[in-house]
Parts: sequence; C-alpha cells; structure tokens
Amino acid sequence: MKQILQSLKNGSTEVAEVPCPAVKRGHLLVRSSRTLVSVGTERMLVEFGKAGWIEKARQQPDKVRMVLDKIKTDGLMPTLEAVFNKLDQPLPLGYCNVGSVMEVGSGLVGYAAGDRIVSNGKHAEAVCVPVNLTARVPDSVSDEEAAFTVLGAIALQGIRLVNPTLGETVVVTGLGLIGLVTVQLLRAHGCRVLGLDFDADKLALAKQFGAEVVNLSAGQDPVAAAHAFSRGRGVDAVIITAATKSNEPMHQAALMSRKRGRIVLVGVTGLELSRADFFEKELTFQVSCSYGPGRYDPSYEDRGNDYPVGFVRWTEQRNFEAVLDMMSDGRLDVKPLISHRFEIDNALAAYELVGGAAPSLGILLEYPAINAKSDAQVRAQTVVLPRTNAATPTRAAASIGFIGSGSYATGVLIPAFKAAGARLKTVASSGGVSGVHAGRKFGFESTTTDTDGVFADRDVNSIIISTRHDSHASLVCAAIRAKKHAFVEKPIALTLDELRAIELARDEAISQGFTPIVMVGFNRRFAPQVVKMKSLMNGARGPKAFVMTANAGAIPAEHWTQDRDVGGGRIVGEACHFIDLIRYLAGEPIVAMRANAMESASGDSVTIEMNFADGSIGTVHYFSNGSKAFPKERLEVFAQGRVLQLDNFRKLTGFGWPKFSKMNLWSQDKGQKPCAAAFVNAVAAGGASPIPFDELIEVAKATIEAADLARVKQ
Repeated sequence: MKQILQSLKNGSTEVAEVPCPAVKRGHLLVRSSRTLVSVGTERMLVEFGKAGWIEKARQQPDKVRMVLDKIKTDGLMPTLEAVFNKLDQPLPLGYCNVGSVMEVGSGLVGYAAGDRIVSNGKHAEAVCVPVNLTARVPDSVSDEEAAFTVLGAIALQGIRLVNPTLGETVVVTGLGLIGLVTVQLLRAHGCRVLGLDFDADKLALAKQFGAEVVNLSAGQDPVAAAHAFSRGRGVDAVIITAATKSNEPMHQAALMSRKRGRIVLVGVTGLELSRADFFEKELTFQVSCSYGPGRYDPSYEDRGNDYPVGFVRWTEQRNFEAVLDMMSDGRLDVKPLISHRFEIDNALAAYELVGGAAPSLGILLEYPAINAKSDAQVRAQTVVLPRTNAATPTRAAASIGFIGSGSYATGVLIPAFKAAGARLKTVASSGGVSGVHAGRKFGFESTTTDTDGVFADRDVNSIIISTRHDSHASLVCAAIRAKKHAFVEKPIALTLDELRAIELARDEAISQGFTPIVMVGFNRRFAPQVVKMKSLMNGARGPKAFVMTANAGAIPAEHWTQDRDVGGGRIVGEACHFIDLIRYLAGEPIVAMRANAMESASGDSVTIEMNFADGSIGTVHYFSNGSKAFPKERLEVFAQGRVLQLDNFRKLTGFGWPKFSKMNLWSQDKGQKPCAAAFVNAVAAGGASPIPFDELIEVAKATIEAADLARVKQ
C-alpha cells in the first residue's frame, strides 16, 4: 500500500510502498477514503527536516542537553550514531483520516466491515487505529467533511478549556483551518467572536461564519479593536490558534483581556510571558492538549480503557462524536475550507503547495475506490525490497528473520548482525513503516507485517526478536516450534510459567531431532573489556566479590517498561543484564538471592545480592534516582588482594594485577557486535549456543525472583 513518509534529516517527502499493517487487539483496520493535510503542523515538520543541524539544535535545546550528557558518559561516536539513527527514521505524516473498516480486532464488539470511521490515522491507504481514537460517521456527513473531524476536535478542546457562556466575547488569533472551525463552534455556543489574521481570504471566511474581523496586514490595531468589540470591558477569552515563533500574540491576548480573562493556546507561539501582563489582571493561561482527555494516556488510547462518562464527560472520542454531530446538523460547515484535492499518487504536489508561498487552506488527499485488484494491493503484508544495498553474506548458513524494527533494532542489533555476515532475509514490524526503513537501509530482501509468514519462511533458519517484552516468550516458542534458532533481546520471559513453556518447547524440538540455539542478547559478556576481565580472573583463586552499580535514570511510572504485564518492570527488563554479567564472571551457579527496594512509587531503585556456589558474592545496585551526568554503569571486582574497575565500558583499571594496569577505549563498547557474531557463527557452524541454555534459564529465574523479592519489601 502507499503511505506518505517524511525525513527529519533533510525534510524530503515520499509516497512509499509499505506493507499493510496487521490488525491488533482493540484496534480497527481501516481502508482510507480521504485524509486531510494539517497544513500548520505538517509545514512545521517539513521545515524542521529541511533545517540545518544548528537550526535543529536551536529548536530543541532540551534534546541538545541530553546529547551533551550522553557524550560525557558514552563518548562522542556512540552519541552521534544514536542521534543520526533517530533522525534517519522516517516520520509518517497525517492525523486526519476517514475510511471504512476492513477488519475488526479481537476484543471489540459492535463494529463490522464497511462501517465508516474517522480516526487520527496517517496518510496511508490503510491504517490500524485504536478504537478510542475513532468515531462512526453519520450518514448525512460526507467523507470529505468527516476528514475535518480531528482538527475540529482540537478546536473544540480549546473551547472547552475556555468554558464560554452565552453572549461572551472571544478573540480567535490565527484563522487557519483550526481557527476557522473554532469561529464556527464558538458561534454555535452563542459567543460573539472577533477573528485576527493577516490573510484577507481567511478573514472573509471568518466573516462569512459570523465573526467580526481585524486585518493585521492592513495595520489595524487588534487591542483597540478588541476593546471596542467588548464595549470597553476587555474580552472574556482569547483562543490562540496561530503558528508563529513570535511572543506578540500572547502579549496582545493579555492586553485585550478583561480582568480574570482566560487565554488558551491551541497553536504554537513564543512563550516569553510578561509577568505584569498577567499579574495585574489575574489572567488564566492554559495550553490545550490536542483532541481532549485521554490524549497520550496509553491506558485510554492503546488499551481501550474508556473514562467513565460521569467523571469525564468529554474524551477524545466523545469530542470526535460532538464535531460530527455539529457537521450533521449543519452548525459546522467545513466545505468552504477545502481549497485543494490531490490523489495519493500525486501527494508530493500537495506538499510542494504546503511548503510553498501559494495560498492554500484545506488540502484533501483522495484514495482509490475499492476494487478486487486495488484491495489485494492494499492488503499485501509483504513488500519485496530492491537489493542495491545488500551486502554479500559471509555466513550464508545464518538466514535471518527480524521480528521488530524499533530504535534499538535499527541502531544496534541489525547493524551488528549485518556486520556478522548474516543473510538479512526479512524484517517484520507491526505498522510497516519502521520495517520499510530498516529493510531499505540495511539491505533486507523483504519487509512484512505478517509475523506468522516469517516463521513459515523456509529460507529463514534464525529468528531475531526485538519486540516489547511481553511477546518475547511466545515468539521464542514459535521459533522453536518452527524449527528455527532464536536470538531474543532481553528478557527471555516475564514469568516462571513462560520460562517453563520455553523449556518444554526446546525439549520437544530436541526429541524430534532439532536442537535449537536459543540465545539472549546479554551482550555485556562479549564486551572486549569484560573478556579481558574474565581472562585475568581465571588466574585468581578463591571466592570473589562483585559490585555492579547501574545509574539507570528515571522512567515515568506510566511507561510500558514499568508495566508488569507488558515490560515486566525494570528489574526483569533491564537489571537482568547485570545479574547475567556477574553470573558470567563468577563462573558458578547462583545459590541464594536477596533484594531490597527503596520506597518509591515505581520501585525501580533496588539492591540485589547474590551468593554463588564457590562462596563468591555479588551485588547489583540498580538506581533510578541519580544524575544523567554520572556514568551509567560501573563494575568492581575484588579478588585475591586485587581489584578491577570497569567504568561505563570505556575505562578498565587494574589494581594489584601483575602486568596489567589499564585497558581504555576511545568509545564505549558493550559487546553488541561480538554477541551477534557469536550467534551467527554458531548457526553457521552448527555448534552449541554461545551462552549455555541452562545459564539463560538460571539467570531468568534469578531475575524474576529478585523482582518479586523487591516488590515484597517495598
């Protein structure tokens, strides 16, 4: 299917061939009919992409600070690689979509194929959207009109925050699409409206919708006009829907407001506020968050948990419905806002218009009507990629199918497996876009959204799993049952039951004559400095003491990694790395575990203590309450009157070791490349797993036990 993608690196826009997304639980798969270009938002994205590095940095000072902190701790080259990888990922454009349901995800009732639906879906021939970000289109509303629903909800949410009453005076600053919809909705509320803009055509439309207007390009004074409009009292409220870097709209809003007036920012402006402007009148200022309550709440948007109507009357979805109702009974007329129509095949011309000087307002993209041929093309879940960038495999026996193509996969794992000489056969992603990017960048033969097809592919003998943690165990089991080797990014499982399922699947495969290589991405074992530490410790007799300090940094409690059912929590999801590292260096089984968590909402500052069969002890300090300026990882080993200290996988120092004092690297190396190479070589040679399977299970059980102990002691 076709989808519009934009590069944040250079601002270029393309109509790309992307696999049709797979429908997910609680989602609807929708065949697009029309999408609306949000000119203001999408122009800003294009302009950001076209900006140079210095200008990009100026626009995102908070990101610059993060980059500088990362350089201090990780080194220049790893930081630059991470930044370039982030900017290199294509951005799907659009969030105003209307179409018909193709497929209903599990867990949903009351929907059927053919239902007309609006959503915040992208500019694509098919979109998979969560049900709470959709609404049914009334029969009396055309697809072209319905395409304005999401923008209408943005306008409506700004109005709800203003909370206008009948007869109040409200100024709308900026008469683009959202501004003109805001004018109409305010008029429907019974408000008197004053519209401000520089564009005579937009001012004429606002006047047509019942507003009085001020032409800023003609030098008219908006403050004086607002005072006259409000009979000298000052306006009750100002809604700013303009997109500008200037602070002037905020200053003007304060000057034209009455005492205790309300100002709501829906668009984008400079926010260098004058205290005097707001202090003297006790003005209220609020920024509106998109479509309404529920926005950016994963529980509402992704998992479909609605807010009770008795407590949250107007959610995102209910705002969509309210806008559609206004269209249906004629109180909101968006037809005059349509200035251009383009077919999806000609979408680049639409973006030339967006980025140019020619006047435009509502730009609609049209998608082909359904017929047998086009429907099959849209539904295609696999896209064959050109082989121009493919490297000749040096380990052809390892033919890789990648499940997951997120930032870690594209920034670390896929480059490591490519460098190891594996055959990059196919890459699967749920949405399709990241898979296309990874496939084209690294030379995969195909990309798909059909995960089952990867397991069924006879040309694939090894599955690399880089998905969310709750899917790891089931995907490992699926790979084993399909008689394929499996490399899974940590953790291998979230529960003991999942671990047991993996053991049973492996035992069954072995009984059928296939011994799968199952490996977890415990890359720190393979880091060059850790390899050196292991060789040094082989000459040190007796028990050893290990102290691992991880300055993990804070992650919000609502992040998916903190969800026990999805991410497993940070101990299972990340601290497993450090338990495994100490287990590897100790070279002995873990015989006892203890854990103590600091009292906090997230419970992700934990000390874990381990005892080993030879009397060695290990401690992992996994803390989320430190500074990002401090190195993330430090490992100290005490053995036979000697000490090894490894700082952030860049600096290794020996104290008291014969013929060894230090091993420093120019940049951080956590062993990802040799880890991938070890797996590829084992597959190619038909050898044993680079990490013994029993050790993987032992570490996983110990990690789950540590997480459970930490939760008990909170």
